[in-house]
Amino acid sequence: MADEVARSAENVRRLRLRRQQLRTPAAGPAGEVVRNLLAVQSQEFPYARWTLAQRTSAATSSDVEQAVADGAILRTHILRPTWHFVHRDDLGWLMGLSADRLHQGNKGMYRQTGVDADSALLSGRILAAAVAGGAHKTREELAEVMGQAGFPSKGLGFVYHLMHAEISCILVSGAPVRSAGGALKQTYALFEERVPGLVRTALSGEDRERALGHLALRYFGSRGPATVKDCAAWSGMTMKDVRLGLRVAEELSPGTLASVSFDGFEFHLDSGDVENLVNGGDRAPARESALPRVDLIQCYDEYVMGYSESRSYLGGTAPYLPEDNGPMHVVLLDGRLAGWWRHSFSGGACRVEVRMNQPTTPPEQLALEAEVERYGRFLGMDTRLL
Repeated sequence: MADEVARSAENVRRLRLRRQQLRTPAAGPAGEVVRNLLAVQSQEFPYARWTLAQRTSAATSSDVEQAVADGAILRTHILRPTWHFVHRDDLGWLMGLSADRLHQGNKGMYRQTGVDADSALLSGRILAAAVAGGAHKTREELAEVMGQAGFPSKGLGFVYHLMHAEISCILVSGAPVRSAGGALKQTYALFEERVPGLVRTALSGEDRERALGHLALRYFGSRGPATVKDCAAWSGMTMKDVRLGLRVAEELSPGTLASVSFDGFEFHLDSGDVENLVNGGDRAPARESALPRVDLIQCYDEYVMGYSESRSYLGGTAPYLPEDNGPMHVVLLDGRLAGWWRHSFSGGACRVEVRMNQPTTPPEQLALEAEVERYGRFLGMDTRLL
């Protein structure tokens, strides 16, 4: 029985790695990664670039930044809500599906910070005018604009006026810039100038049902095997909405998704993966099967954050790594949690510190060094393993 459970867990991990494009076939440009995953958590902008790049064949940090600058990839508060990358072709309908829930979830903070209907309407007009015509502005520049208009220019009051404008389809990410010290900074742009076919009103009726169907197709197609509760937690929708989305998905694309019950869960996934999930197919090519694979993924990577109820299928353990006020990222060994990593910069070089749950074997060490080298190519700088 224990062996069967272990095999099932391995099958889940293998399919998730491939569907999330952490295994071949890799995506083309970074925008294709976002389109496949529908939304990618980008809480930490610099690290989220790596989430996209490592799912492509050879994208660099500059490639991802250029896709954001061009507007193919947009970054805004959506879903739970938190920062996400979303493809420009999807942001309009996805915001139409979730905006009302986001505003409802923020009501307590809106009251606390004085963001009522009248003030939000006025601040939205001021923010829109400030960035209109491609005049992308940083957070600091918008703070000055807001302060001059008598609105909060710092603290939660300022933050929630900005977020209200994002959720209301007034602001969205512009072209990123770098500070004098080289730090990457987001700018804000006018939503309607960056998102084609903008519809400001919330989706309802059949339009909303179709959107739920597309959400189900995209989520389970890119993250399956996963459960209804996984999708609800990821999307911010209710479980009732997700179940409705699954029914509509069958109408929109009959036979695309399937469900399999085992290990106490009902998993939904691409129908082409059912046999692999149940019987353990989809294995690596023979020339790779004996080789370990190490992935350095960032702490908010969709391989971790894309699940809630079934996140335990990640498996593995990791040792304690003392915090230094920076994020601790995840080391995967053959898809399982195996340690933590973080990096630091000095003298134009990057140093990667790794703490594994047990000493690496010589092949595992080579795999780890290869992944660090790959990270260096992404950054475009000398990168070494400490």
